[in-house]
Amino acid sequence: MQHHPARLIAKKRDGGILSREEITDLVSGVVDGSLGDAQLGAFLMAVCCNGMSPPETAALTLAMRDSGRVLQHAHIARPKIDKHSTGGVGDKVSLLLAPLVAAAGVTVPMVSGRGLGHTGGTIDKLAAIPGYRTDLSIERFQHVIEQCGYAMLSPSAEIAPADRRMYATRDISGTVESIPLITSSILAKKLAEGIDGLVMDVKCGRAAFMVQEHDAIALMESLVAVGRAAGIKMAALLTDMDHPLGMALGNSLEVVEVIQALDGPCADDLRDVTLALGVEMLLLAGVAADADAARATLVRLWQDGVVRQVFRHNLELQGGDVRVLDEPSLLGRAPTVVPVEAQRPGFVMDVDPLALGHVVVDLGGGRRQPSDAIDPHVGIVLKKVLGDAVLTGDVLAFVHARTATAAKDAVARVQAAMVVGEERRRRGALIKKRMA
Repeated sequence: MQHHPARLIAKKRDGGILSREEITDLVSGVVDGSLGDAQLGAFLMAVCCNGMSPPETAALTLAMRDSGRVLQHAHIARPKIDKHSTGGVGDKVSLLLAPLVAAAGVTVPMVSGRGLGHTGGTIDKLAAIPGYRTDLSIERFQHVIEQCGYAMLSPSAEIAPADRRMYATRDISGTVESIPLITSSILAKKLAEGIDGLVMDVKCGRAAFMVQEHDAIALMESLVAVGRAAGIKMAALLTDMDHPLGMALGNSLEVVEVIQALDGPCADDLRDVTLALGVEMLLLAGVAADADAARATLVRLWQDGVVRQVFRHNLELQGGDVRVLDEPSLLGRAPTVVPVEAQRPGFVMDVDPLALGHVVVDLGGGRRQPSDAIDPHVGIVLKKVLGDAVLTGDVLAFVHARTATAAKDAVARVQAAMVVGEERRRRGALIKKRMA
């Protein structure tokens, strides 16, 4: 490092503004190890407590991006647009959205993550498909993009390596919630994909990273501003995470829901969020005149089976067993499947996504620590949603578990999370705010 680390840390601790050169120097120290663990933790805490100015956040983001390989797709003429979600329960949108937007003529180079805690990860869902590989070389990743319009890649040491160490340190140092650090972590990896534009799906609600709407809006504003400062087109939607998205929670169960959706039947909320994000991607790409035209194009491609064809082509290119499209049973099944029954008549007054997400984790379908293994077959499939009328004994959901004991415990917890009462409640707006 060219600057003394302690001096830079103290400057930020005291509320000072770091220059682009100072931030770049700090990030180089993160990568080569010259910034020690204690020093990195102190720097992150100083940022968490004092924040960063927009130019500082942009400088941090670009330095993290440039800490590794930045992909170039100059040989691909089509616009390159990606989408990123801040995470939620039942959020399998990427699996539908990428082939949908690719079918509309937009290239989607998607580097996705694994789940941690109650939020699921796209890479874990794809891992539930026999043979499907996301650990592609950069060259293979680019080949898949060229062939079918999109590719799904798990993070590697080549892409924004500074983020790998900083993310792990944030997790153990109480600095996860910092908006500048969240912004730089998300955008550093996305900017390294070589994209022209990015659509952010910022979740808000009980099972979201940002529970309060004002915090979620602040994150949206930061992401959009920094992305634009870095030279890419940006749009963002604030979407509801006070209810699970779709009906399936758990990796292979969510893949089954996606396969069914490719053929037409799709939960209303999953379809609406997927189409809304797709519209924004087409608008950023400049391939649709307006939102109505973009939506009409996407609906037609979905209904005509073109999206299913693109999904199948991607399966072939990334090693997945294409037979699962016609035989979802090849994904496997948990040994124990038990219904969750309503204990009284009335209406479903709540479907608590956070509680249900924790049930899935405890069944083995999620991680408490990054090193935890995942059981792809366990989870929950909802049969009722908020506002549905039920009679005593009606099935609210099915629990998919490894053992009868685990299933019994999960059933009681799902019943508690899906409250039945006399009041009929309706779900609020799915799309709370748009920023473009």
